Amino acid sequence: MAGKDVNDYIEQGIYGPKETKPDEKRRFLGMYRERILLALTKEQVMEKGTYSEVEDVLQSHSDVVMVVNGKLGYTALSPYTKIASKYGVHAKRVTNMDNKTDIGLVLAKDYAVDKESIFIETKKEDQKTKTEKKPWWKRIFN
Repeated sequence: MAGKDVNDYIEQGIYGPKETKPDEKRRFLGMYRERILLALTKEQVMEKGTYSEVEDVLQSHSDVVMVVNGKLGYTALSPYTKIASKYGVHAKRVTNMDNKTDIGLVLAKDYAVDKESIFIETKKEDQKTKTEKKPWWKRIFN
């Protein structure tokens, strides 16, 4: 046999076909890293509101695919899926992941784009809303 050995056929029958970069595909919800335009972590998806960068990518790329982590709640994913439907992009839910992942949402293409920076920084909260509260006794006596 020129290409494959009998053991290769047996292993393929037992374990399934061989994959390239399986850890990368598990982390990025079934997508390869080089195809991703934008990725959000679970924590970023769970925040109130949406990231404007997601809408920018959906608006500028008509052939993009949105993949969301199906283990997140509907209330967290709903704003993003509504934005995707606004631009005619179908949001695909991935729920049958064997391993845990920190990714909540991925915007990717069907071909390699190899974008260097795919993650966006977490929203900065206004400093005014994070002012420390004084104890009640200091508010009364000051």
